[in-house]
Amino acid sequence: MYKSLIRPILFRLDPEKAHHLTFFMLKNFGWLAKVFLPKPIEDKRLEREVFGLKFKNPVGLAAGLDKNAVAFKEFSNLGFGFVEIGTLTPKPQPGNPPKRLFRLIEDSGIINRMGFNNEGVDAAIDRLKKNKNVLIGGNIGKNKGTPNENAVSDYLHCFEKLFNFVDYFVVNVSSPNTPNLRELQDKEPLMKLLGELQNLNATKEKQKPILLKIAPDLSDDQLSDIIEIVKETKIAGVIATNTTLSRENLISENKTESGGLSGKPLTKRSTEVIRFLSEKSGKAFPIIGVGGIHSAEDAIEKLEAGASLVQLYTGFIYEGPELIREINKKILERFSV
Repeated sequence: MYKSLIRPILFRLDPEKAHHLTFFMLKNFGWLAKVFLPKPIEDKRLEREVFGLKFKNPVGLAAGLDKNAVAFKEFSNLGFGFVEIGTLTPKPQPGNPPKRLFRLIEDSGIINRMGFNNEGVDAAIDRLKKNKNVLIGGNIGKNKGTPNENAVSDYLHCFEKLFNFVDYFVVNVSSPNTPNLRELQDKEPLMKLLGELQNLNATKEKQKPILLKIAPDLSDDQLSDIIEIVKETKIAGVIATNTTLSRENLISENKTESGGLSGKPLTKRSTEVIRFLSEKSGKAFPIIGVGGIHSAEDAIEKLEAGASLVQLYTGFIYEGPELIREINKKILERFSV
């Protein structure tokens, strides 16, 4: 139903308008999913315990879709095992000027240069206070106007504010759409940032897992640095990967738009990064695999490459909610004893 009826309607609209319409429909007519969509798979064999948290299934919603924690309950009802909100910044910010979101239909991809548009951490907290049973990840970043030398304070602010309302944290230093943000992936500033967050984490009665989200464009040497940093700072794990700046082998007309590319063009590279991190680290930490998952087999490849969990974004937009069910079904077939 989604691919034959709903997606053609949404894809006639500007991508950002389609996004807002989707959220309006989820919030006001989400009950229709129970009528027209197959029931999400619920099976104890899908449960996963990763970095001390129990996930009802290993398929999550990646950050970037529900930036402001508006529809986490509705996404959970579609079958997601967990929902990652954000990226959130201390202060609200509009992001980059439109047009800033582009479908690459021939490539099954999306280019975005949103620029951390969000209502700020306080607005998200007001909504998260109503959460009852959805496992939530909090993806945090810095405001555009905050220079890199002061970036740590923005991350610490979001961490402190969100601490009681999310189950794990994700440090986003890999978005290509905030000027100079990716410089924070360099070893020295990243060690400082993660170390400060861990110091704050250590003051809490019960610590929360902190993960690092990395770009797919890192070299092998940089990925080796990431492994060393994760081990030294003792953070909980890595999310691999964010969007890419690469435009290799694209055929869509708007392939030259600036921003981060997601979707099928990212499938192979994100899996390569997962495999590198897993093998070179000796499976020393959990990895959440994200990037170009458009089928159950794509998800299985990432799990077999070393991911403990997977997340959807662009694949969910192109394939619809049934993709969650297909992945969980395939996981039960492939991995259940």
